[in-house]
Amino acid sequence: VQLQASGGGLVQAGGSLRLSCATSGRTFSNSILGWFRQAPGKEREFVASLRGDGGNPSYADSVKGRFTISRDNAKNALYLQMTSLRPEDTAVYYCATRGSNNWIAFVRGAGNYWGQGTQVTVSS
Repeated sequence: VQLQASGGGLVQAGGSLRLSCATSGRTFSNSILGWFRQAPGKEREFVASLRGDGGNPSYADSVKGRFTISRDNAKNALYLQMTSLRPEDTAVYYCATRGSNNWIAFVRGAGNYWGQGTQVTVSS
């Protein structure tokens, strides 16, 4: 499984960014996909996920109402639309998949497939 994230950058507080993740390799439509992030000096944390069929969106409390996750199975792509960005959203963002729809295991992180991260920096 290969995951390639893109779309990060520098944005002012209140601004928006759209992250993309291109996937290849194993079956895409049967696998949970999502985003994690890691801020400097902090552990990697769950941000959002979607089930293999695109249903059951799940978000961390810190991003609910501001971030929207979506996927396009025809393009093997995952997206994260981020709005009303805050300085505390500054982090390296990673897309991930698991090869199953086990959400609990996915959030825990161990055993996930990870892409390289994309840096998001929000200035105040």
